[in-house]
Amino acid sequence: MSFLQQRFSSKKAPVNTSFFYGWVIILLSALAVFFSGPGQTYSISLFIDEYIKEFGWSRSMVSSIYSTATLLAGLLLFLVGRMIDKYGQRKMAIVIGGMLAFACFWNSFVSNVIMLFIGFFLIRLFGQGSMSLLPNTLVPQWFIKYRGRAFSFMAIGGFVSSAALPIINAWLITHYNWQTTWVVWGILLLLIFLPLAFLFIRNKPEDIGLLPDDTKITPQQEGMNQPEEVLEENWTLQEARKTSTFWLLLFIVAIPALVNTGLTFHLVSILGEGGMSPAIAAMILSLMAILGFPITFISGFILERVKVNILLALIFIGEMIMIVIMLFTDTLLMAILFGVVWGITGGVERITLSIVWPTYFGRQHIGSIKGIAMTMMVIGSAFGPLPFGVAFDLFHGYTEILLITLILPIAAVIASLLAKKPQK
Repeated sequence: MSFLQQRFSSKKAPVNTSFFYGWVIILLSALAVFFSGPGQTYSISLFIDEYIKEFGWSRSMVSSIYSTATLLAGLLLFLVGRMIDKYGQRKMAIVIGGMLAFACFWNSFVSNVIMLFIGFFLIRLFGQGSMSLLPNTLVPQWFIKYRGRAFSFMAIGGFVSSAALPIINAWLITHYNWQTTWVVWGILLLLIFLPLAFLFIRNKPEDIGLLPDDTKITPQQEGMNQPEEVLEENWTLQEARKTSTFWLLLFIVAIPALVNTGLTFHLVSILGEGGMSPAIAAMILSLMAILGFPITFISGFILERVKVNILLALIFIGEMIMIVIMLFTDTLLMAILFGVVWGITGGVERITLSIVWPTYFGRQHIGSIKGIAMTMMVIGSAFGPLPFGVAFDLFHGYTEILLITLILPIAAVIASLLAKKPQK
């Protein structure tokens, strides 16, 4: 047996720890969320004006290419979810991480609209999509009772990423160029994420003789073939599809993706209408991440005690307030207030939208189920930038599209209150 086969087939934890190995998995999952950053809009948005300036493309054209590429990537995510269920998170982490590095290198060579489309497609499929799906299916395997706090710690990676990448990208682009910036992220993925994922990720606690939350099997449960069924109720994708809750949740998860992507993608331009520089936009994105950081912890612990659909409704109330503030943002103070509300809303959103699927449908088929959800989120994000770009070209401003966008969180509040946990 080769070294690689031995590493992948080992039934032991790669390192002995005095604590539950699931917390090592949380650290690796947070790292995966961090490295999804190159494919996230908060990172890509720093490149948009560079493309427009260097190649002379219109904002609406770049938005259209981005939306189309994101949509195509989203439609393929359900296949990634199925592959995660089939091959496991560990093997898929190597494939996804390697492909994301390749995507970064590809984007550094973009010189025409076809290459831009391919670059956006690759970076959205393997970055924003697959690299987010991977940890969101891994963590539920290791935690059930403490799933809320586990997701809270995992989300640290996302907040560090959204706080750091806009500033890092802005600095690298200013002092070097946008091509070098893409290369840097590709190298970091190869040198940091891939080796750690290969060495330390394990798909589920049963692979190393444990159970979720380090649960101990009672004498009555020892003879059961599926002890995990004692811990939570598991649904197949086919069973979940037959519930109204499943379809309500698909609508719900698409709304924040659409709204947040549209605002983030055009944030430099929106704030520029009020006379603010790209540096202010980067500062707002970082402020959002920094303020959302403590909210993440609060949300995770609250979700172990409060019904998840109630917090979902609060998310969309926050989005409504956020959009109204943006309508009146023409000063630095209003921009900061917008960032504060966005940060609080995002802090609740990240945990709640991640935890709702395993909480409602279990962990055995979470890859397939979450893959469909991620497809809807990416489709939502695909349609986010385009209306804003078209509205700007038509009306030379964003007031009209912001007013129309308000309808979406209002509808999502109603859907959230209706989306109660299904019962078999």
